[in-house]
Amino acid sequence: MSSSTNNEHVSGRKDHELADITKEYLNKDLLRFTTAGSVDDGKSTLIGRLLYDSKAIFQDQLDSLKKSSELRGEKNVNLALLTDGLRAEREQGITIDVAYRYFATPRRKFIIADTPGHEQYTRNMVTGASTADLAIILIDARNGVLTQSRRHGFIASLLDTPHVLVCVNKMDLVDYSQEVFQSIVDEYTDFSSKLVIHDVTFVPISALEGDNVVHRSKNMPWYDGTSVLHHLETVTISADRNLVDFRFPVQYVIRPHQDFRGFAGTVSSGTIKPGEDVVALPSMRESRVKSIHTHHGELDEAIESQAIVITLEDEIDVSRGDMLVRRHNIPRIDNKFEAILCWMDETKPLSTSTHYHLQHGTRLVRGYVNELVYKIDVNTLHRTDPESLELNEIGRVAITAAQPILFDSYHDNRQNGGFILIDPASNRTVAAGMIRPDLHSLPEARNTAASQTTPHADTAGEASDAGRPNLAGVVSAIEHPVSPNVSWDRGSVDREAREQRNGHKATIVWFTGLSGSGKSTIAKRVELELFSAGIHTM
Repeated sequence: MSSSTNNEHVSGRKDHELADITKEYLNKDLLRFTTAGSVDDGKSTLIGRLLYDSKAIFQDQLDSLKKSSELRGEKNVNLALLTDGLRAEREQGITIDVAYRYFATPRRKFIIADTPGHEQYTRNMVTGASTADLAIILIDARNGVLTQSRRHGFIASLLDTPHVLVCVNKMDLVDYSQEVFQSIVDEYTDFSSKLVIHDVTFVPISALEGDNVVHRSKNMPWYDGTSVLHHLETVTISADRNLVDFRFPVQYVIRPHQDFRGFAGTVSSGTIKPGEDVVALPSMRESRVKSIHTHHGELDEAIESQAIVITLEDEIDVSRGDMLVRRHNIPRIDNKFEAILCWMDETKPLSTSTHYHLQHGTRLVRGYVNELVYKIDVNTLHRTDPESLELNEIGRVAITAAQPILFDSYHDNRQNGGFILIDPASNRTVAAGMIRPDLHSLPEARNTAASQTTPHADTAGEASDAGRPNLAGVVSAIEHPVSPNVSWDRGSVDREAREQRNGHKATIVWFTGLSGSGKSTIAKRVELELFSAGIHTM
């Protein structure tokens, strides 16, 4: 074999191997997580240790770290400098801006948002944590659970972050004491039970020394749990994805020639296949999916977060800002709603006398903040009567839009329940909001809520919307007050009479599982078997 032929063979092999590596990387699960903690709790050091011990740092980065550490007069490599990139951050030893880092292990790929912990940077933490699947909250083992630690847990609860990993850091400075760790676990567990946080895990670590960060620590034989990296690699996030409520905000109409008309956008939630019936909102025109296209070709199914182009069998009017949904799973269509708002503008406070641009998905409308229902003290978690919202303050507001928007509750659908407010004069993003059920639009509910001052009360209203009110024809009693002129009139035939005539008891069977697991197939088969046995089914 000639040398040129051999080189071509080696080059082709390398290209093939590179393609396989790229495909393997793209097929890995993606976990987005954020870090939060008080000043000097070790957030940046923890991230640096994760990257360093998992061998996710390039040699030139390591050389730069060593040089920077030497210039600062430090003997060891300062791993915090990996994420603290601003000069003010390096000088003061604190995190100010949100820094993003990317790395991967054989099991999973990650996006890290290193967010500041100080109260004056609350808006930065909200921004970094808004898309996170997991929040790492650091607590200094010497100081225990501080007000800031509770505030970070509250913000994670407010943003409906599915998983929280509490890392008790600097265990090396308390002689790796099990008693110190357990007291922090007990105190934070009691606090988190009052919030809407469903999965809380505790790990004792030393980010500086590397104990229980990537590798299990020999200094804490009493701890038999997981390391930080192992938890990040194995925490279940597939169940957190909303694959039920199909939402497709149309971003652009694709018309390359007269024989093709498609609607481009990203699937916010749910799944869709060719042949399925859809409804275009807000026109309520019905059609059927003809095909689904991507840059790489047609798809048999599209899922949440995929950028696609959908073509329909009928020529209906759909444009930017509209939304395609399933016929029997329609979001709320309204121009009035209540939301939790985090104010981000440092120049002007919130005003109820001016209008803002409200960006919800691909839909941009004019919006007004009609009322400030209450303001939340992020330190005490108590509600206060608001006059306005200043920079980094959080409160509940009532909003009216000039045109209807197509939304779900943020608790049910984070992608379709979030929005931003934009100053029309400066074009600055002034606030980020999370739509909540209109619990406080009822006077009696608002009066009851106003008397609550516990952390639990601040999130109880948000937790109460666990049921999905977005099925067509179903109205939530919380979201829509019942007219006083409408009352329930029980029929003459009760459940017992029906069971006696049918000859069997009544029950409801709920089939649940991931998309494509066979729920519908099994349900239809069960219905057929029951019907064949003479059982009345629906």
